[in-house]
Amino acid sequence: MQSTSNSSLFSLTIDPVTKTHLTETARWARFLAIFGMIMLALGLVVSLMGATIFTRFFGFPTGVEDESNATMSAVRIGMVVGTLILSAVVFFPLLFLLRFANGMRRAIAANDQPRLNEAFQNLKVYFRYLGILVIIFLVLYGVIIALAVMGLAANG
Repeated sequence: MQSTSNSSLFSLTIDPVTKTHLTETARWARFLAIFGMIMLALGLVVSLMGATIFTRFFGFPTGVEDESNATMSAVRIGMVVGTLILSAVVFFPLLFLLRFANGMRRAIAANDQPRLNEAFQNLKVYFRYLGILVIIFLVLYGVIIALAVMGLAANG
């Protein structure tokens, strides 16, 4: 039967050195999360401008009078939708990283174990999310490579 006492796992504690490392890690995590969100917002703005203002400024077709204009409109809409999807995918790990940083900072300042646990939970979700994204991209790359090899074999 398992004990439910509040003893530390393997007698680990957060000593002053660990506290310093966690504080610095939280600062860097906060910087990276905020910087990432700013870059994400700028990317969204540029993408939306690219689909609207820049197309008119550089003389690209804007109407749907003929088939080529309809194609350009579809490309612009696809670009906006793709950017919105990519932004949503990128936003969530940044959010969890920011939650980790803020939670860790507060937990260390107040010596608050529940906040520390919550901060580490956000860090866990951050890494899990990134891990799942890596797996998805590896599978997609594998499918693309397999299709390329089959295409070369068929033309070979």
